[in-house]
Amino acid sequence: MTVDDLISLVRTYNPKTNEELIRQAFDYGERMHEGQFRHSGDPYFTHPVAVAAILTEMRLDDATIITALLHDTIEDTKSTYGEIANRFGDEVAQLVDGVTKLTNLQLSSTETKQAENFRKLFMAMSKDLRVILVKLADRLHNMRTIRSMRPEKQAQKARETMDIFAPLAGRMGMQWMREELEDLAFRVLNPEGRSSIIRRFITLQRETGDVVHQITQDIRTELDREGIDADVFGRAKKPYSIWRKMQEKNQGFSRLSDIYGFRVITQSDADCYRVLGAIHRRWRAVPGRFKDYISQPKSNGYRSIHATVSGRDGKRVEVQIRTRQMHEVAEAGVAAHWSYRDGVRAENPFAVDPAKWLASLNERFSGADDHDEFLENVKLEMYSDQVFCFTPKGDVVKLPKGATPLDYAYSIHTRIGDSCVGAKVDNIRVPLWTRLKNGQSVEIITAEGQTPQATWVDIVVTGRAKAAIRKSLREEDRERFIRLGRELARVAFEHVGKKSTDKALKTAADKLALEGADEVLARLGSAELRAQDVLDVLYPNLAEKSGEAIDAERAVVGLSSDQNFSRAQCCQPVPGERIVGITYRGRGVVVHAIDCPALAELESTPERWIDLAWHTGRHKAAYAVTLSITISNDAGVLGRICTLIGEQKANIADMHFTDKKHDFFKLLVDIELRDVEHLHAVMTALEADSNVADLFRYNDIGRKP
Repeated sequence: MTVDDLISLVRTYNPKTNEELIRQAFDYGERMHEGQFRHSGDPYFTHPVAVAAILTEMRLDDATIITALLHDTIEDTKSTYGEIANRFGDEVAQLVDGVTKLTNLQLSSTETKQAENFRKLFMAMSKDLRVILVKLADRLHNMRTIRSMRPEKQAQKARETMDIFAPLAGRMGMQWMREELEDLAFRVLNPEGRSSIIRRFITLQRETGDVVHQITQDIRTELDREGIDADVFGRAKKPYSIWRKMQEKNQGFSRLSDIYGFRVITQSDADCYRVLGAIHRRWRAVPGRFKDYISQPKSNGYRSIHATVSGRDGKRVEVQIRTRQMHEVAEAGVAAHWSYRDGVRAENPFAVDPAKWLASLNERFSGADDHDEFLENVKLEMYSDQVFCFTPKGDVVKLPKGATPLDYAYSIHTRIGDSCVGAKVDNIRVPLWTRLKNGQSVEIITAEGQTPQATWVDIVVTGRAKAAIRKSLREEDRERFIRLGRELARVAFEHVGKKSTDKALKTAADKLALEGADEVLARLGSAELRAQDVLDVLYPNLAEKSGEAIDAERAVVGLSSDQNFSRAQCCQPVPGERIVGITYRGRGVVVHAIDCPALAELESTPERWIDLAWHTGRHKAAYAVTLSITISNDAGVLGRICTLIGEQKANIADMHFTDKKHDFFKLLVDIELRDVEHLHAVMTALEADSNVADLFRYNDIGRKP
């Protein structure tokens, strides 16, 4: 496709298009991608052009078309955000950047990563929905040309398309794109199943003739008889749609009846209902297979009447009836908001404002406290159909298919859901697990003091209800677990002669990477954490390890037989830390910690540096480290500090006060230690004491490491 071909497509719906800017974007993109090729061997730029052409089918604005032409430039070429902004404006640059970030999301990765990336995807949607439209068009063209990719890559992309992009297109109201994406993915994932359905279609056509043409003519005859001006279209449903129905209903192809779909496009709302009457007079309606999305539209703006009837020779056929404006929204979905006609933004009263649609979508996902819950909520929403129920006052409540009175209660307000004790459907008391149907009136019975039950999680189907129930259960259980955990901690600490103070528990929380003392207690109470685990991180060396210790004189590896070493007092390295040796005339080798600030002055003399390491094994407690400790000036505090150090099997070699105030003392304590783990154990025990206000490892520069 040439640039003139693309501009011609845009001009069919937007004669006022900025032709020159599209031409510049085409030339720039072609130049940036020069020398790049697709797996098929075609020049790479044929792909952005094809994506732009797909978006012209939705009659989208110039900024979106230009974004499609440039959507891979930042990721795959030397182009930059700034350059695109200078050439094509901030709006296009932001859209291209948004598509680039989406391309880098691995949506089919592990569950946790996938959930995190789903959040990012919806954040991108909330900034500008056109980013997703370009991405969907990009995926559609990639799926159309997927045969040139490696088989394993085909399978990965097809599964990602089936699980994520096809449902997302459907959720946005672009049903045609959803069906094509599903069928293209189905061709990769189950080629034999797809071929089998196509073969059966061919056999059926040979036996019955062109059923679609015959039924289309039947419908037109009925409409002409009633004097209704409308267009009628018919088609066999897509292979994947038929396959899914076969799986859901556990039926073979021969028993599957509604494999044909027909669409009637009318001039007005009133004509839609006239068409429905004409069809029902001619053919028998199938019970339970009628939906009126005109009086009760979907949240993405979709409006249509769906009616299934027993048509010619008893074959079930689904008929969708809508006006021309409704049809435009049905084809473009939320994208109809940007559609152009005759050079101006199309004024379609049924097009949904994307900001409002996204706000309602985000509200349903906002209850998820973690990534996994968010992912569950998203998938529940994307795969669900809808039912419409009424409040006692006649207001409409939209719920996914399979929803229960509990889902209804939580959709009204979390407080109503939490206090629900029963429900009436059409004035009849029903169990809370009852599945609601279209048109039913629902009344919730509440009681003060009622709280959610654990079994409710399996009853509800909406993400909002599940999140609210789980949150309430967690809060209720948490209080009980904290009380139990506090008692378990008290007993465990007293057993080793300690007290489970708030500061000790907070120190343990820091060591265990938990949020705080209450989280430690809650996990103790729920058996997710053992009391011994808490004691181990606070006092890991209450019991001395056995075994012969390494002599301090042979503690370092990497020295020659005639070299001796000493520890630098500026950093006081201990076994377990990375070290380096510096040679001094007359002093032998001085060992420094690898991150010692004093080494910066020695960078100009690399010949003096020696690569050293500590001997592996257990060392003697012979390595002095100076700690700066600030303690409260209370009776017995200093003695308790000394006792804590002694309990960790560490010896105090020296101690002197550097500052004495009426409320706090600051002192330097030299402690002899085995290794870095021993040091951490001593510091952890001291930090856990409520009378220690500050503690850090001191060096001769007098600052924290």
